[in-house]
Amino acid sequence: MRFRSPPFTRGVVALMQAVQARAEAPALPDGVDVEERRIPGPPGAPDVTVFMYRPPNLPAGAAAILNIHGGGYVTGSAAAYHPQSAAYARELGVLVVGVEYRLAPGTPFPGPLEDCYSALTWMVRDAEVLGIDPARIALVGDSAGGGLAAALAQLAHDRGDVTPAFQLLYYPMLDDRTTLNADHAGRGEFIWRPASNVLGWTSYLGRSPRLDGAPEYAAPARRADLSGLPPAWIGVGTLDLFHEEDRDYARRLQAAGVPCEYVEVPGAYHAFERFAPDSAVSRDFTNSALNALRHGLGLT
Repeated sequence: MRFRSPPFTRGVVALMQAVQARAEAPALPDGVDVEERRIPGPPGAPDVTVFMYRPPNLPAGAAAILNIHGGGYVTGSAAAYHPQSAAYARELGVLVVGVEYRLAPGTPFPGPLEDCYSALTWMVRDAEVLGIDPARIALVGDSAGGGLAAALAQLAHDRGDVTPAFQLLYYPMLDDRTTLNADHAGRGEFIWRPASNVLGWTSYLGRSPRLDGAPEYAAPARRADLSGLPPAWIGVGTLDLFHEEDRDYARRLQAAGVPCEYVEVPGAYHAFERFAPDSAVSRDFTNSALNALRHGLGLT
């Protein structure tokens, strides 16, 4: 099934953020404990809310995941991702941390990315207390969350405080220059459309995208040197607006010597596996991601 949603506008985003702030979080699957915490945020910024998902009998020195939600940089929440984060914890036997980063346009770049960095460095700093192995932390994100995960991998590499073991990027939002394309070849007709992409990037950047550049780490696809980044898995459908930027980023990672598995799903639109989770193609896509996480975290 395909969903042709209307494009986002500032009014729609404001309404969505207001509704989201009052919405109840989805119920958690059985067998996973969740704990909400406040951790120190970036210098001069508010504390960051995180959710921890712990399966039963988690061994000491377990692997961990930092899960970064999607929403075009302007909507979504870690709480809304309770089912996904809990499923990772239960199925993989790892500790999962979901980060409630601040949203644009209220907090443009670099605020959301720095919130994610605060969560990652907290996981490493408190690894012994949390019972995890700081050398086995995967960055996981979808859409804008995938863009933040990719940017976080770059930022962590350059700052040198922490080395993520793996990055799992579902149809990541990587390149603001996609908004400048006049012809999208039929991509982006479902779920995340070109007009929504313009709004998302404009809100995140604090200005309209332009060809001559973006702040470092804001648009991960603009980075020239991708060498030394963590191994990656990137998955996207051929009807997704991000298909071209994701395929190009995967190829550039491979060319830079970074192990990267690229999964392309013919005829699939943005976030297809969320709207049709029981279809065979969605199950194959999800299983590919889970197997990549197992391998990337040394769980096999």
